[in-house]
Amino acid sequence: MTIDTTNERPHWLTRKEAAGYLRLGESTLAKLFVSGDGPPAIKVGRAVRYSSDDLNKWMSGRRRKSTSDTGEA
Repeated sequence: MTIDTTNERPHWLTRKEAAGYLRLGESTLAKLFVSGDGPPAIKVGRAVRYSSDDLNKWMSGRRRKSTSDTGEA
């Protein structure tokens, strides 16, 4: 899935689109949202939307050099 992030406004994705963008299952993304370990999201009523910018930042923040790297400084 290609997401155009060239304009200054964030591109808002549904949970299904965000999961596809991250190559995760929808249920995995939902569980991460409930636990607070996932990318930031906006909730309007029952709808959950993810900013493409936030998804990219969240993924970048999860980089590790090894399986024992906890990411803590």
